[in-house]
Amino acid sequence: MITILNTSILTTFGQFQYTALTLDEAKSLVEEGFTSAVGHSSTADILSELLEKEVKSNRIEYYQEEGESALIFKLNGRVPEGVILDRAGMEKMGYQFGMLTRVPFPAFG
Repeated sequence: MITILNTSILTTFGQFQYTALTLDEAKSLVEEGFTSAVGHSSTADILSELLEKEVKSNRIEYYQEEGESALIFKLNGRVPEGVILDRAGMEKMGYQFGMLTRVPFPAFG
């Protein structure tokens, strides 16, 4: 199962692969189900519209295990302190989707 994050962040040490996705590719990733680790309700609401699936705000600590993938929703800029963007504000700032996968370490020895 994939986890949705509202930023590109490494949640633990390891090796990762980060790949850009289109909106259609992001939609197909959540088709079979997902876990939300999206901490802001306004972002969850916008993701629900974009992905055509209900994304709930869920402030959890998530640590990515080897082999796990996360769908990343990343704004193309930094939101000013205290500002909550609506969909129009996010569209103006721009955003992108990506898939962050934690890959196994190569064997040593």
